Amino acid sequence: MDQNGAVVGPLYLFELASSQARYLELRQSTIATNVANANTPGFRARDVEPFNKVLDGMPVRLATTSPSHMQLSAAETDTRATAKKDSWEVVHSGNSVSLEQEMIKGSDVSRDYSMNSAIVRSFHRMVLSSAKA
Repeated sequence: MDQNGAVVGPLYLFELASSQARYLELRQSTIATNVANANTPGFRARDVEPFNKVLDGMPVRLATTSPSHMQLSAAETDTRATAKKDSWEVVHSGNSVSLEQEMIKGSDVSRDYSMNSAIVRSFHRMVLSSAKA
């Protein structure tokens, strides 16, 4: 309950962070498969849909616990999937894996996972400190 006696809903941040961690695990596995097949003739590089497309499938609404909270329009909270990019190069054998591109993707996954972990740690500390008070 909040200070006005209203029931505050469950905290979905942990569920969202868990979903993103599973997404990052799948993307890292896909990148590793692409790198492992860099010399396989005819292999086409793959990637998973962006995480914001996953979020489009499960709408997240901002909680309002007071009538004085501002409401955002659907346009302000909308997320759009980014266009899927083609590989940078296709070699004569028909293989479309670009190791440079895959390394950049791997770096993006590492950065996103580090940010996810930092946010979860901070939120966990906040929940623990509020429970102690």
